[in-house]
Amino acid sequence: MRRRFARAFAGPCARSALLAALLPAACSPPLEQGTETPAEPLLFREAAAETGLVFHHFVGASGKYFLPEIMGPGVALLDFDGDGDLDVYFPQGVMLDKSVAAEKSLFPPRMGLGNRLFENRIAPDGKLSFRDATERSGLGFEGYGMGAAAGDYDGDGDTDLYLTNLGPNALFQNNGDGTFRQAAGPQDERWSTSAAFVDYDGDGDLDLFFTNYVDFTVRGNKDCFSPAGAKDYCHPTVYNPVPDRLFRNDGGRFVDVSIQAGLGAAFGNGLGVTAADFDNDGRTDLYVANDGTDNQLWLNRGNGRFENRGLLAGAAVNADGRAEAGMGVLAADFDHDGDEDLLLTHNTAETNTLYLNDGKGIFLDATNRFGLGAASLPYTGFGLAWADFDRDGRLDVFVGNGAVTVTETRNGIRYPSAQDNQFFRGAAEGFALAAGARVWGELEPLLSRGAAAGDLDLDGDRDVVVANNNGPARLYLNRTGGGQWLRVKLVGRRANRNGLGARVGLSLRSGAYIWRRVRRDGSYLSSSEAAAYFGPAAGGEALSLEVRWPGGVRESFPPPPPGATVTLEEGTGRP
Repeated sequence: MRRRFARAFAGPCARSALLAALLPAACSPPLEQGTETPAEPLLFREAAAETGLVFHHFVGASGKYFLPEIMGPGVALLDFDGDGDLDVYFPQGVMLDKSVAAEKSLFPPRMGLGNRLFENRIAPDGKLSFRDATERSGLGFEGYGMGAAAGDYDGDGDTDLYLTNLGPNALFQNNGDGTFRQAAGPQDERWSTSAAFVDYDGDGDLDLFFTNYVDFTVRGNKDCFSPAGAKDYCHPTVYNPVPDRLFRNDGGRFVDVSIQAGLGAAFGNGLGVTAADFDNDGRTDLYVANDGTDNQLWLNRGNGRFENRGLLAGAAVNADGRAEAGMGVLAADFDHDGDEDLLLTHNTAETNTLYLNDGKGIFLDATNRFGLGAASLPYTGFGLAWADFDRDGRLDVFVGNGAVTVTETRNGIRYPSAQDNQFFRGAAEGFALAAGARVWGELEPLLSRGAAAGDLDLDGDRDVVVANNNGPARLYLNRTGGGQWLRVKLVGRRANRNGLGARVGLSLRSGAYIWRRVRRDGSYLSSSEAAAYFGPAAGGEALSLEVRWPGGVRESFPPPPPGATVTLEEGTGRP
């Protein structure tokens, strides 16, 4: 099956000069892995401390090597107060060993415990600043936090939050006045990780899917050791995998449909999830990145049923037939052929993996072909962002790295190794590794986990917020600035007010047609901005915009002006 697809994918490029011009990434020879771009102005500026986005993650380590200590946290971007800019929310840890006070832990807290919400207070002159709005908002939840998913599940126009934890998860409903209340919602007492709001049944409201990791409990903690005999964190396969969960939204009330949907038949060490229509049948599918077990491609068969086709579709294991340590995952149309491809982050000695989609939900591991292989081998990747950061029409990749095995750090404290983050610039041949110092300057390596992308300073390009394990958060502000760009936001007619899952197509005079999906899901434990972005070099002058709304409605809109954010309302375009 893979061989047939490889021939079909390469053949048209060889025969058609026009296709090669429109799809340079798919029709060019492979890039030498690890190739670095020439020196150029920095693309990002790290600005967390100077803007007041001061968050330091607390792991609650007591020396017993509890596995959850090395896994969080994520981060969520959301406009919680409805003022048009993106605020930032961080899950936080607590002590797992209740016999030890937080102040007596190996790494005492640098700030008060509890999750944190930071309000964006961008000034008219564009100066960005944040202030802690946790107490006022009611979002100071205390638990062993993992991730957060943002979405308007009750359809009232305000963004709500679902929090995943080691232990009971929590749903917070937005009151519409800058405050939240904890609501009855989907529960799971186990270890939940990434979550996504998605309209899987096409009824216009947002359902909820979340991954579960392993059956770890503090009481059942196991002792594990490094090859040298030192005590170390356990590999996840030491514990049993557990099934993921799907909850259907029935008018704001969630109903557990995991078993009847078919999800209870497969167990995996779930860490990442992304939702898209991978086989182009008009229904939203789910892809789960599992840590050390086969990934799952849940194809939506309608009538509330899913079927795991990961192995048969070529997306469960890599090209060598091995299951990898899947952490983060994103879906996007990398090669501009109208379907959603997949990108995953993995452990040290494993590549980050690119799966190309043939449009019918059959995938080919094209990692080495496009330059993502050797450069990622020394790193353990978690959160990622797959976007056109430099506005040249090609998707770039930001990867947050941080190891999970114990080594001696520079100050002699035994803790998992910090690693540099990586940036792969989209190039005509695939991807070119750009050394971090050439992208954001010299930064101290940390243990990066969650990553979320969005335009925090409202200048038309995507910035990145990274949550670091046992370290400070970072804010990578995009310095591209100027030029022609397009940011598209959607307003749906039904309860899915942000149009999550909709696809936005930009028709260009060159003949190219560029697709972006409006989503919050993906990355690792995180939730990004719900908007579609287009760069100026994607093919020239814009002719029209098309929106394929969840539920199947298609509308066309007039050419947008360059350098602007446009909001498209369902029902106001041409059929």
